[in-house]
Amino acid sequence: MSEKVFPSSKPATNGTATANTTTTASNPPNATANKSHLYNPTSRLPYRPQPHTRRHRSRSGRNICCCCCFWTILTILLLLLLAAIAGTALYILYRPHRPTFTITSLRIHRLNLTTSADSSISHLSTLLNLTIISENPNSHISLDYEPFTVSALSDGNGVFLGNGSLPAFSLSKKNQTSFRNVVVSGSNDLDVDALNSLRSDLKKKKSADGSVMLKIEMDTRVKMKVGGLKTKEVGIRVTCDGIKGSIPKGKTPTVAVTTKSKCKVDLRIKIWRWTF
Repeated sequence: MSEKVFPSSKPATNGTATANTTTTASNPPNATANKSHLYNPTSRLPYRPQPHTRRHRSRSGRNICCCCCFWTILTILLLLLLAAIAGTALYILYRPHRPTFTITSLRIHRLNLTTSADSSISHLSTLLNLTIISENPNSHISLDYEPFTVSALSDGNGVFLGNGSLPAFSLSKKNQTSFRNVVVSGSNDLDVDALNSLRSDLKKKKSADGSVMLKIEMDTRVKMKVGGLKTKEVGIRVTCDGIKGSIPKGKTPTVAVTTKSKCKVDLRIKIWRWTF
């Protein structure tokens, strides 16, 4: 019998196929190249410089602040310059002058100083009578006065003698008014310092005729009217010194010497609790 040859169940492989298989097995795919495309949270990203936005913002803010300060200061200076120009123009146009006051007559009806036996209490009683003239020297400005507070003091030591008042009044341009029989009186107790100061003026050894130097102070507020424009109220103080009075004897009043008296007008500016 002849032998039968059966083909092998395995496919025949030639040398090329075997070589390719071997080469593929010996050279696996590049794992590093594939991993480079994967995200690794622990890996450090490359440094990329960021734009300095904060510096630009801070610089721009400073520039805006400087510009605001510059324009604010410039605006204030311009307003002050305009106010100065307007004030100068008004002064040249209207030539404002301070009002004047004069005390033409002062009579002393009573100026009594009494002291208790033990010198523990000293009492002063006064009664004065004044004639006051007020004048407005301005030719374009009218004045409106509020009521006056009139005070009498001893000149030099400032001991309070008495007080009185003047009613409110108005003065038109280049006009004057007078107040007669303005009563100033007082009745008050004196402390030791005031008593000693007043006694030094009343002693006949220092003043042969028993005279005393007096000072009159008047406080009020005034408004000015220039055409149709009215200003706000301004405080003023009128101080009249250089008045020489004599102590009355009996019931006959004495006439003080007022020929050398001078009155000056000062502004009284009040800021909170202080008056200048």
